[in-house]
Amino acid sequence: MTYVEGFVIAVPKANKDKFIAHAEMGDAVFIEHGATRILECWQDDVPEGKQTDFFRAVECKEDEAVVFSWIEWPDKETREKGMAAVMDAMNTDPRMDQEKNPMPFDGMRMIYGGFQPVVMLTK
Repeated sequence: MTYVEGFVIAVPKANKDKFIAHAEMGDAVFIEHGATRILECWQDDVPEGKQTDFFRAVECKEDEAVVFSWIEWPDKETREKGMAAVMDAMNTDPRMDQEKNPMPFDGMRMIYGGFQPVVMLTK
């Protein structure tokens, strides 16, 4: 069954175009190493919560937007192999080189994890 790697980050609103360019370049590496689909989603209708919310989760500042992203893999084994290859690519692939394709956000505030789907509906 599909395996999902999810991410939430805060990106400066002024860096939206830089983020999109960064994602388009870097996401291709994940696809080349087995990912089947990647979605990068810019904040549109995200409410502020009373106790918890996306903004607090990533310490989002007023001049930042929340980005919710995920990578779909065929299964966890493919994800493990693919992520290992992506980590190796950080040292060899110019698309993953932080000098050539710097992250336009604070990666220290990223939250992420791997998830096993338990319900999946399609049309």
